[in-house]
Amino acid sequence: MKKVFVSGSFDLLHSGHVAFFKEASKYGELYVGIGCDKSIEWLKGRVTICPQEERLYMVKAIKYVKDANINTGMGIVDFIENPFFKMCDILIVNVDQDTQEKIHLCEVLNKDYVVLDRIPAEGLPPRSSTKMREYYD
Repeated sequence: MKKVFVSGSFDLLHSGHVAFFKEASKYGELYVGIGCDKSIEWLKGRVTICPQEERLYMVKAIKYVKDANINTGMGIVDFIENPFFKMCDILIVNVDQDTQEKIHLCEVLNKDYVVLDRIPAEGLPPRSSTKMREYYD
């Protein structure tokens, strides 16, 4: 079975994240890299609402996820040293995370690269952590 890797902050975990994990898991065993608090603060210019250990706990509890850990790097490819990324066959991103840097990285490392649309679970509204945060700010 192929090994699939996704990475993100997964702050304010919501149904859109679960739908993304469900879709990504159709490609193989799903491994997740969670952005560390320091990287997310640097990338997004704000602190996380849920600290990295809490986000890790929640992501690991989702049935579509084989395993998860915390990325140790910084920036867009903070997962480059993640052992799960190193062993994966496929990097999956959503349309918001699709970058030339990630495409090039997968080409160099001979990994498949898949971009998924943001599709909410049936009967649920579209969700985004950014939009949710705006509502509560």
